[in-house]
Amino acid sequence: MSQATALATPVAPDRARRRRLRPHRIATLAFLTMAAAFFAVPLYVIVTTSFKTMDQIRLGRIFSLPDTWTLEAWRYAWFNACSGMNCDGVGIGFLNSLMILAPSLVLSISLAAVTGYALALWPVRWANGFLFTLFICAFVPFQIIMYPLIKLTGLAGIYGSTLGIAVVHAVLAMPVLTLIFHNFFKTIPAELTAAAMIDSGSFWKIFLEIILPLSGNIMIVVLILQITSIWNDFLVGLTFGGYGSQPMNVVLANVALTTTGEQLYNVNMAAALLTAIPPLAIYFGLGRFFIQGITAGAIKG
Repeated sequence: MSQATALATPVAPDRARRRRLRPHRIATLAFLTMAAAFFAVPLYVIVTTSFKTMDQIRLGRIFSLPDTWTLEAWRYAWFNACSGMNCDGVGIGFLNSLMILAPSLVLSISLAAVTGYALALWPVRWANGFLFTLFICAFVPFQIIMYPLIKLTGLAGIYGSTLGIAVVHAVLAMPVLTLIFHNFFKTIPAELTAAAMIDSGSFWKIFLEIILPLSGNIMIVVLILQITSIWNDFLVGLTFGGYGSQPMNVVLANVALTTTGEQLYNVNMAAALLTAIPPLAIYFGLGRFFIQGITAGAIKG
């Protein structure tokens, strides 16, 4: 017992020093607390306001909890909020966003995956030049190519439709997604595809039976990036969406800007939260796989 006590005695001060908060740790904690409050406080105000009645909102106590919790603002925002002359709520925008999201994901991910696979694992002529061009295109602002895209979608007869918005999203996502897929496929051993070619594996057979089963991590990463980008988009939906095909963000903006009589702040807050819930649910549901995809080398150069 005495030997054990003697050995344990000098360790205790070291542990105490390690547990003691030092100035740099205090500064780090203070900075992180302020950064969290910067985002959490506005979110708290939005959430609590959405559950208040207009009578309580008029009192001006924005940080107080609702005296009476009610879902009336949420119901009104979903079914009856007015977007211009249309008073069908943000629910119609939710359906439009889903109709835009599905083809956008299929087009953008499938085209980028096949292009990245071809450039990474097959002897494509001028592959490096094509990759450099894609790299440059990734930094071109959307406003520069907006008018040419309007003319092209108009000539194709898809301007003002959900398909037109999906095609534009696929075009805008091609540079970045192709580079991400290319970098990931470069990490696959060349011997694997070489052996498949010897066994008479065709371009599509190797892609579907060998490459895709190995691409689970990168698919999750790209899926989250695209869902977040497409769902949160405003400018593409506003520019290329016709009447009746505008996504949820455009409908939300119209709801917030449409005022007849009093401004219903609780309805606006509820509509904003309804718009933000789907991408947040996707991120929290698949966030663990997103981190796994990154750590597995999904977007390493």
